[in-house]
Amino acid sequence: MRRRNPAAARYPVCRVLLVLVSLLLLPSCWLSQNKLQTVKATGELVGLTRVSPTTYYESPEGLAGFEYDLVKAFADHLGVRLRLIVVDRSADILPRLANGEADIAAAGLTVTEGFRWQVKFTPPYQDIRQQVVYRLGTPRPASIQDLVGRQIEVHAGTGYAERLAALKQQYPALEWSESEDHETEALLQMVWEGLLEITIADSNIVALNRQFFPELQVAFDLQKPEPLAWALPLSDDNSLHDAVAQFLEKIRASGELNNLLERYYGPASRSNFINLTVYQVRLRNRLPLFQQFFEAAGKKQGLDWRLLAAIGYQESFWDPKARSPTGVRGIMMLTEETAKQMDIADLLDPQQSIDGGARYLRHLIDRLPERITGTDRLWLALAAYNIGLYHLEDARVLTQKQGGDPDRWNDVKQRLPLLADPAWAVKVKYGAARGMEPVVFVNHVRTYYDVLVKQDEEEKASRSTDALKLKPPAL
Repeated sequence: MRRRNPAAARYPVCRVLLVLVSLLLLPSCWLSQNKLQTVKATGELVGLTRVSPTTYYESPEGLAGFEYDLVKAFADHLGVRLRLIVVDRSADILPRLANGEADIAAAGLTVTEGFRWQVKFTPPYQDIRQQVVYRLGTPRPASIQDLVGRQIEVHAGTGYAERLAALKQQYPALEWSESEDHETEALLQMVWEGLLEITIADSNIVALNRQFFPELQVAFDLQKPEPLAWALPLSDDNSLHDAVAQFLEKIRASGELNNLLERYYGPASRSNFINLTVYQVRLRNRLPLFQQFFEAAGKKQGLDWRLLAAIGYQESFWDPKARSPTGVRGIMMLTEETAKQMDIADLLDPQQSIDGGARYLRHLIDRLPERITGTDRLWLALAAYNIGLYHLEDARVLTQKQGGDPDRWNDVKQRLPLLADPAWAVKVKYGAARGMEPVVFVNHVRTYYDVLVKQDEEEKASRSTDALKLKPPAL
């Protein structure tokens, strides 16, 4: 009969006890960390957001959106990666955040009293206004009383519904419907299509969507400005909240926040009904005549053809015979000097003009200092396309002398108009110039580009859907 070794019998027991002790100690280690330390330890910040022009979307250059860029900058500031959970409905964001699915919600959230019991808001980074929106050609409501009896629809679970509910105390006859399926952007499009009389949307959402649907009109602001902020789950732990507050204060002081706001909302806030309405028409009847030339030139120079098309529209409204009193001609409105530099034989030939304009823009981009990156490099090159590289350099020198950043478009554009002031013109190397023109030029090009990108992407999606419908079923 074989006898068991007592020592051997004890070893498995010791191993089990060791594992149990480890399991007990590990959670206590985690519990000793605050939320900020946990995020840094895991190396990941988890955020909730939604797809919209103001929050998060896929652009031709990659992931984009004001909220995405801002929360990505915060994750980079912490030294962690960003993982976004995209939510289908705005109304689901705060409940899912409260359930602990994410560390933070970055989705253009309005800070309202009705939401404060669900989440903890960070300091605000932008102020917006709720606006009553209708379609041009339909009766304009001039006051809240005028909303009584009108067809109004808003997205469910939003601050718009909360505001209407508060107004109903004063205007008992006020009625509206709340949609679970249609986001605010979809409701704006329904107003534009004439399928809905009125909706309510934040001013930043309205500004962006009016680029695409210029007949949308703002009747009036529904209330005083409200702040937008991120949200965190309710907790006694303020470590992540305080980190956000410090980050926002830092980028506000450095000007980075203003640059980001200008990038996404600047052109939209300065566009107008007339030029965008005409532009929409010419997208259909003129652009197809020259699109192949823009595409070919863009491919050769590594530039988005839609950007080149936007420049061409701003310069000539896509008129190949366009001329100006100053001697610039053709679709891309190049000077005779530039034409020689780019080896263009006939400026009135649309293919040569577009190809030359693309090569000239590439030349300007490449001439800028390497330290200028991202969209700042592109907007500064566009300004040089309009005013010339030397005058742009004068504006950059002025920017630096005045304590601004000469590598930031948002700073330089504030000094460009000074070149038209004789008191300033004598202080720069290359003299006076119409400095406001490149500011307007860049703003318009950016607006036309954004509209064209949206239309082009929608057409691609439509063609893809049609192709799937035509595909024969598998045998």
